[in-house]
Amino acid sequence: MNSEQIRERFVEFFREREHRHMPSSSLVPLNDPTVLLTTAGMQQMTPYFLGLEPAPAPRMTSIQKCFRTVDIDEVGDESHLTFFEMLGNFSVGDYFKSDAISWAWELSTRDFQIPPDRVHITVHNDDEFSWDYWQSEIGIPAGRIRKLGDEDNWWGPVGDTGPNGPDSEMFYDRGAQYGCGEDDCGPGCNCGRFLEFWNLVFMEFFKEADGTQRPLPSKNIDTGMGLERMASILQGTETVFETDLYMPIIDFVSDRIGARYGERDETDVSLRVISDHARAVTFLISDGVFPGNEGRSYVLRRVLRRAVRHGRLLGFEGPFLSSLAGRVAESFGSQYPDLSSQLSRIQKVIDHEEAHFNQTLASGIERFDEVLGRVQARDETTIPGEEVFRLYDTYGFPLELTEELARDHELTVDRDGFNQAMERQRATSRAGAGHITSAGSGELDALRRYATDSPTPFVGYESEEVETDVVGLLRDGTPVESLQAGGNGIVVLQKTPFYAESGGQVGDTGTISADTGNLSVTDTQRPIPDVTAHFVEVNDGFIEIGTPVRAAVDAERRRRIRRNHTATHLLHAALRTTLGEHAQQAGSLVAPDRLRFDFTNLEPVGPERLRQIQEVVSHEILRNTAVTADLTTYQEAISRGAIALFGEKYGDDVRMISIDEYSRELCGGTHVNSTGEIGPFVITEETSVASGVRRIEALTGEAAIAYLSEIQFTIGELEQQLHVPAEQLTDQIRTLHRRIRDLEQQLERMRVDMASGQVDEILANTSDADGVTVASAVVEAQSRDVLLQLADRCRDRIGSGVIVLGADIEGRPALLAVVTKDLTSRGLHAGDLISEIAEHVGGRGGGKPEMAQGGGTDSSGLQTAIDRVHDALRRQLTEKASS
Repeated sequence: MNSEQIRERFVEFFREREHRHMPSSSLVPLNDPTVLLTTAGMQQMTPYFLGLEPAPAPRMTSIQKCFRTVDIDEVGDESHLTFFEMLGNFSVGDYFKSDAISWAWELSTRDFQIPPDRVHITVHNDDEFSWDYWQSEIGIPAGRIRKLGDEDNWWGPVGDTGPNGPDSEMFYDRGAQYGCGEDDCGPGCNCGRFLEFWNLVFMEFFKEADGTQRPLPSKNIDTGMGLERMASILQGTETVFETDLYMPIIDFVSDRIGARYGERDETDVSLRVISDHARAVTFLISDGVFPGNEGRSYVLRRVLRRAVRHGRLLGFEGPFLSSLAGRVAESFGSQYPDLSSQLSRIQKVIDHEEAHFNQTLASGIERFDEVLGRVQARDETTIPGEEVFRLYDTYGFPLELTEELARDHELTVDRDGFNQAMERQRATSRAGAGHITSAGSGELDALRRYATDSPTPFVGYESEEVETDVVGLLRDGTPVESLQAGGNGIVVLQKTPFYAESGGQVGDTGTISADTGNLSVTDTQRPIPDVTAHFVEVNDGFIEIGTPVRAAVDAERRRRIRRNHTATHLLHAALRTTLGEHAQQAGSLVAPDRLRFDFTNLEPVGPERLRQIQEVVSHEILRNTAVTADLTTYQEAISRGAIALFGEKYGDDVRMISIDEYSRELCGGTHVNSTGEIGPFVITEETSVASGVRRIEALTGEAAIAYLSEIQFTIGELEQQLHVPAEQLTDQIRTLHRRIRDLEQQLERMRVDMASGQVDEILANTSDADGVTVASAVVEAQSRDVLLQLADRCRDRIGSGVIVLGADIEGRPALLAVVTKDLTSRGLHAGDLISEIAEHVGGRGGGKPEMAQGGGTDSSGLQTAIDRVHDALRRQLTEKASS
């Protein structure tokens, strides 16, 4: 039975049992962030199992494209695959174990004619129903049924969370010649005798993030039969690679290299890798995946480049994979029509990626051999991470490809070192200012050529998404033919919906999509007239000059910008009517999250006038006046009252934005259709930016709503805390401020009075240093102000002398020295004194001859510092006398 007949009979069997045939979902999972790619037939059924969506039918069947990444490095042996087809039947709260088991047995033994005595079964340890049913209803003897644990007979979830449950698996006994000969050999043994071909999953639970299991809304069935394995059983082949699913590809390659499958082990490994990876690459690209450096794009690049490397081992020097994509489309086109309809695009992506890798493959292999020689010469077993990263970064070798090359020589690679080198490069890239948003001199020179050859019409007033063509590409200031995944550069389009930064309005962002890749537009500029530069990051795939693309502006971001731009026009008019005609625009910023408007005015606007201006703008918004754009002559626009910005250059023809008779300005920016679209308008700040120039910042739309909601919440909190209604909050807060200020003054006076009580004790313990009265002590003081006042009172009473005080203020040492005026003439200097003793508290200080302060980090040294005062004073007096 060929593979097409297996597919047809499987679907027909379950249709006869009232199952709806569901088409295969994409290899790119829809709304499932837990996995990179579709790995099982049940993934498209998950919303139905969880009760999140109504199932299109309680019984369904499908043939699902699947891709599993865990076995990529193992592909090449006789069993592992990346891409495969999973035939399944599903029940959403309808039938359960008995029907699932009975139908699987019937299809396998009656329709597919697998000898019943060659079928063995496994069930979960705790699944007594299945254990009994296989024996009593199906008639399989207990000797051909095994109970196994969670590792073997519990399926799922696909990711960290999701539906899961116990399962029962069906195995085909290939014969004793494939076994290990052990008495306990059976399903679950790794010898290869027993081939699992159908898994019946009894989907009963959902695993939460914390590991707990909760019952699903209903008991469901999810079965999966691998088409490749069933084809191998029914076609009597040694491995899946001899089936009609692989041999057309293997034969095609064999004919081109002049070698047959089965003649040499090394050749067979490469043929198996190429046949599997050719299928995988073709299906991935068909489902919209492009080669790249992240996620599923990296998976595609990895398998594609691994296939290229094995092609080289077979003798292919030039591109060959795209021709294999044609064979894949020929073999699978009837089941998957997209392969045929998209073949040209698939082959173009493959050719580009293969050619790009071929440019560095030979030199990369040469580099690997050099590294290999050095490692082996040193009798080491590990390739350094820096060398592995260089192969990745310079020669495009995926890490896993280098690991495979290393294994061929019984070596390992330093993965940690590789990851560290990768992180260093990413850190360097992040420090390099992120994505490019301005053109340098190299870009300007190149763009000038496009100004003559390919000026860029702006069509963004009419449409935010257009079909257009790439007419120019730049990278690092140099014109190039293509941009690759992971890189950035500048794209010039034949026409563009992207608004280039101008007149205060920021440039648009969005996407540029082609059949060969996807790009993010991070900014749009017009460095020179008539040419729009789209600054891009290539997310996956590639883009070339001449490529047809779909250019799409971030529509929601554009809507927010439009609101803010029209609001600046209303604000300008409100300023002129409220403050006077002298209030002229002196600059602006129109961004998606806010607007900023600079205007001429000699003094602050003040709260009352700001409130008046905000109300005027809000009134015009509520009128929902139409906003119109007219192309006219400059003279005609001025004669109709349009405002032209001072210093701005205008041509003979201009674009005039009118909001009824209220506002009329010359402007090339994007605007709303009517003022009501702006929504709430809130002024958040008014400041000075230069002499005679003021600045207003404001919000509109969702940003204004969020701001007002926060204000409303804050007011509600204050009402509850202060026990007054909103209209009395201002007076209540003023009252509280006065009360707090009075209490703080009272508290400070009390602190001074309390500290003053120490004056008598300080003066009672004065000492003499060469005829100078010294009052020094460690005191209690809550602040430096209190310490100063304490020193002042000591000075007033001592008459002539030196006062040095230390205190621990909020955990840090403070020192203060005061020298009466009559002693400064004898050479005593308060600043020098503090500088000398502050070292004992781990700090420094200084000041004038009469008064100085110091501090540090170690309060435990305060008493030592005070004890050193006499020595320091004597040194000062001695130095003065000797001079």
